[in-house]
Amino acid sequence: MSSPDRRTLIADTAIATVATAGLRGLTHRAIDTAAGLPAGSTSYYFRTRTALIGACYARIAELDLDDFDSGQPVPSDAGQSVAREEAAAAIGALLHRWLTTGRDRQLARYELSLEAARTPELGTALHQAGLAARARAAAALAALGAARPAEAADVLVAWTEGVLFDRLVGAMARTRPAPDPAELTAVARRMLDAALGVGSPGG
Repeated sequence: MSSPDRRTLIADTAIATVATAGLRGLTHRAIDTAAGLPAGSTSYYFRTRTALIGACYARIAELDLDDFDSGQPVPSDAGQSVAREEAAAAIGALLHRWLTTGRDRQLARYELSLEAARTPELGTALHQAGLAARARAAAALAALGAARPAEAADVLVAWTEGVLFDRLVGAMARTRPAPDPAELTAVARRMLDAALGVGSPGG
């Protein structure tokens, strides 16, 4: 296995470990074992725990942005209202993915974000990931006619984070029904309409 592939394997294994065991389970030895690698492999590529956490956060950001990019609808020629509906469906589908098949990755992201907030060395990776997400959102909102795309993106990203946190680890998370694509699209439609109203007359 080449070095880049092994780095990715280690990061993916570490993310899965954090999702199931929390940061207390994140040790070099545990990742070697879970990844089926020779002892010392993780510490060879990521010598400190901080470096390993940084690799996890970078990998999560990469995968999240890939999900965002792959889920964007093809620009519609049928009018802005149709384009907005397609965008709401895309956001709803993205939320559904992150609440189901991508659930562990999002749980790990919350764990790692708290650690990054406490560790100056990790702050840059957290900041860069946030900038990238907002840039993607701003571009999409500008295409939909947002008057102030950057401000609208801040709102949309914050609300998306709120929905994810509430449904994954909020006080009512354990009693909520399974994520429903139609319901999440309806939620996304309301978030999108409100975000697009930022900076508009009466918005």
